[in-house]
Amino acid sequence: MKELIALLITTIAGLSTVLGGFIVFFKIKSREKFISFCLSFALSIMITISIVDLLPSSFLELNNNFSLLKSIIITILLFIVGTILVKILDKNIKISKSKNSNLYKLGILNMIALMLHNFPEGIATFMTSYSDLSIGISLSLAIMMHNIPEGISIAVPLYYSTGKKGRGILYTFVSALAEPLGAIVAFLFLKKYINMLTISYVLIIVAGIMITISINELFPEAVKYNENKQIKLGMFLGVVIILLNHFLF
Repeated sequence: MKELIALLITTIAGLSTVLGGFIVFFKIKSREKFISFCLSFALSIMITISIVDLLPSSFLELNNNFSLLKSIIITILLFIVGTILVKILDKNIKISKSKNSNLYKLGILNMIALMLHNFPEGIATFMTSYSDLSIGISLSLAIMMHNIPEGISIAVPLYYSTGKKGRGILYTFVSALAEPLGAIVAFLFLKKYINMLTISYVLIIVAGIMITISINELFPEAVKYNENKQIKLGMFLGVVIILLNHFLF
């Protein structure tokens, strides 16, 4: 029973990503302003999560197990692995020759990055909920807060590149499933081997992936539309949401 409750909490947290995807059903007056805002919002969310949550918590965990110098070296190397993975993914994502091919690529890159993010997040949520239900619920609420804008970052580029709302929702749903999948894998196979140190290794790589995608892919696409007000607004709201999420939960 304890396991089922922990799995349910993790699944709800993961599926909150799909809520962000439903933004494609809203009527938007200016396509360019909306895309620019959403991309800026997404990159702000990804960078702030990485800087405020993923990197500091992971580094502290490393520092609890290794010397300061070794922890710094491991963090830098794992971060570089994340940037290299983005370059590999970027080269291997097949895109059409349409004018919206860059948006399609962004949607796929965001989906992959957030799947990699959600998988260890699902493990952490499951393990926390299993050991302490109240802390697990608080953690899941925090995850839901940032999963919703993450869903936007997947659905909007895919919708505007393909013209299919269902495509945006589907890929958001696939990303969301990574969270309960992490919980199931943790429970069935990796229970004895997963610890906070190994999760920290993965999260540093994920931070490298998300920051690289944000700077190299999302930002150039966002500024292409010359909507400076939307860029500033999106980046500001992204930072505010993650900081509120960080301090409130």
